Amino acid sequence: MLLNLILWIVFGALVGWIASIIMKTNDEQGSILNIVVGVIGALIGGFVMDFFGASDVTGFNLYSFLVALLGAVILLAIVKLFRGQGVRT
Repeated sequence: MLLNLILWIVFGALVGWIASIIMKTNDEQGSILNIVVGVIGALIGGFVMDFFGASDVTGFNLYSFLVALLGAVILLAIVKLFRGQGVRT
């Protein structure tokens, strides 16, 4: 149980960090926010993929990483829109 929690934290941190680099918000985010963005991104990516009939996050693999990354980028784009920064990639 504890190992799974640690793996999700590391997975979320990595996904959030890469998404923040893609969306150019890396300077504004710390480690904790990267973890939060990554984990919430995995949920959003799962919903998006489920909507299109594909499988969502299935574990710790490349497909799940890409699904979570898609969700994290969507999350950061929405946050940037609400902040009035626009979406510039």
